[in-house]
Amino acid sequence: MPTNILMPALSPTMEKGNLSKWLKKEGDTIKSGDVIAEIETDKATMEYEAVDEGTLAKIVVPEGTHDVAVNSVIAVLAGEGEDVKAAAGAKIDAPKKTEPKKVETAKQGASSFETRPAASPQAEAKRSPHPEEARSAVSKGERGQPAHGNRIFSSPLARRLAKEAGIDLQRVQGSGPHGRIIASDIEDAKSGKGLVAPAAAPAGGVAIAPAMSDQQIRALYEDGSYEVVPHDNMRRTIAQRLTASIQTIPHFYLTVDCDIGKLVAAREEINAAAPKDKDGKPAYKLSVNDFVIKALALALQRIPDANVSWTEGGMLKHRHSDVGVAVAMPNGLITPIIRNAESKSISGISNEMRDLATRARARKLKPQEYQGGSTAVSNLGMYGIKDFTAVINPPHATILAIGTGEERAVVRNGQIVAAHIMSVTLSCDHRAVDGALGAELIGAFKTLIENPVMMVV
Repeated sequence: MPTNILMPALSPTMEKGNLSKWLKKEGDTIKSGDVIAEIETDKATMEYEAVDEGTLAKIVVPEGTHDVAVNSVIAVLAGEGEDVKAAAGAKIDAPKKTEPKKVETAKQGASSFETRPAASPQAEAKRSPHPEEARSAVSKGERGQPAHGNRIFSSPLARRLAKEAGIDLQRVQGSGPHGRIIASDIEDAKSGKGLVAPAAAPAGGVAIAPAMSDQQIRALYEDGSYEVVPHDNMRRTIAQRLTASIQTIPHFYLTVDCDIGKLVAAREEINAAAPKDKDGKPAYKLSVNDFVIKALALALQRIPDANVSWTEGGMLKHRHSDVGVAVAMPNGLITPIIRNAESKSISGISNEMRDLATRARARKLKPQEYQGGSTAVSNLGMYGIKDFTAVINPPHATILAIGTGEERAVVRNGQIVAAHIMSVTLSCDHRAVDGALGAELIGAFKTLIENPVMMVV
């Protein structure tokens, strides 16, 4: 029997990917471990290694194909002794195509939302991971109708789980019979899936219309006055994750000004003294951002209660400071991680960060190099931005936004003098980091960044 080669899931969140390039052609002999193709995920281009051995009988999905669903057949492998032509001609399932999301537009300009087919009570009983809810759906022969007005149809278990998680049922899209909200919908909502954008109501009680649909937005502009640029996987993933972050994480922000005069002087002195190779290339060239990464890593060690990630079951208190650093790349950004940054030298951080950034822009990072972490740094100082607030990247509980370092007038001992000041803003997840704890963390960072000698003691 020929073996089907399937589109792999190269990361936990991957649902589809682009088949960038075939590195083997039909008729080639393949050994286990051979790299046969390059797969582009939402974050990186990765090599696909063969597991089985044989002859590549047929390529089903040509290179350059976009949005190939995970577990779709992309090629056929003839085993040892098998007829290659017969294997190539064997009937195979067509590659699975991701169905486009159906969009319904409510009357009077309501927002778009994803619709899911209603399951029968019997099917729900088999699917539901919560026996008590499944039994209830079958025994009652659910005959609910879609919500009217303020009425929301949901199972008792779903209502209890939503209450415990602090989730507004009005924002949850039900997948049960007749649109009924079930426990699995609440589990999805905890990670931001299936949430409908809330319709805000100001103090006067008049609701603000939800987000506009694509059709409503395009209707505002003259045909031919714009170009539609389709979203790639990276842009869609960024939009989904950051929308979920803002909707599900209660952000608050803390800003301080840091005097980095000593840091700038130390950086210049250290870079000037860096050893050089035979070609005159220095062993390292430190940036302000390298000091920022080190200072934040050490600050988290000094304030360990802030080095956490929120989960519904309990707080994850991290032993190490794994600091992600936002790297801009075409059509988006990615956040490679400096692991155990608290124990690394600033020069080591600098060289590692340079390598990660280079491979990130080439889409060559491995998932373990950008997934996880305990905090992140976003630096827009090189663009002249004075200060800004960054959106937390789950599962982090904090992110530090770095503005430009510039000379400003400050008062010292009653005299106005010039100082090299850098504004930084810490975004905190209020579920995990309270105001006082966040203040301690950013205070520890300020102490370290203003006295860089403390980072090497």
